[in-house]
Amino acid sequence: MLGFKNRGTRANYVNRYRVRAGLRSQEPSATESVLVLCGGAVASDISEAELMARYARDERGYTGPIRLDRDSSTTWENIQNAIPLVEHADTIKIVSNSLHAEKGRAYLWRLRPDLAERLVRARDYRFGELALVKPIAAVIGLRNLRGQ
Repeated sequence: MLGFKNRGTRANYVNRYRVRAGLRSQEPSATESVLVLCGGAVASDISEAELMARYARDERGYTGPIRLDRDSSTTWENIQNAIPLVEHADTIKIVSNSLHAEKGRAYLWRLRPDLAERLVRARDYRFGELALVKPIAAVIGLRNLRGQ
C-alpha cells in the first residue's frame, strides 16, 4: 500500500481507505499474504507506514504479517523501497487510489519489469467510495503523470 501525507498520530482518511482497500484485496485462497505498507514521516514524526499498520491491527483487526517501508517520501521511493519486501512474492498488488496505483505500477515496470509481470489488480475501486476525493485525485494524478 502506498501511503499518503499524514499529519498527527492517527491514520488519516485517505490512509484508512487504503488500508481497507488493501485488506479487501487479499486473496482468501492464498497460502500466504503479506501487507507491505509504504511511507515515511513526511508530515509527522510517525511514518505513514506505521500509522497504517496501527490502523490495520488496532482498528481493522488484521493479525497477519506486515512489512514496513518507513523511509520513502515519494511514490518512486515507495516502489523502490518495497522491491526487496515483495521480490519473492508470486503476485503483487499495488493499492492506492486508482491513478496513484497506476503510477506505482508504471514505476515498478521501469524499475523491475520482472516483478511487474507479477502485478495483479487490487480491489481499490468501489463505486461511490471516496466520491468527493476522486475528482480532485484524478486531476492531480493526471497532472503528475504528464510531468513524468
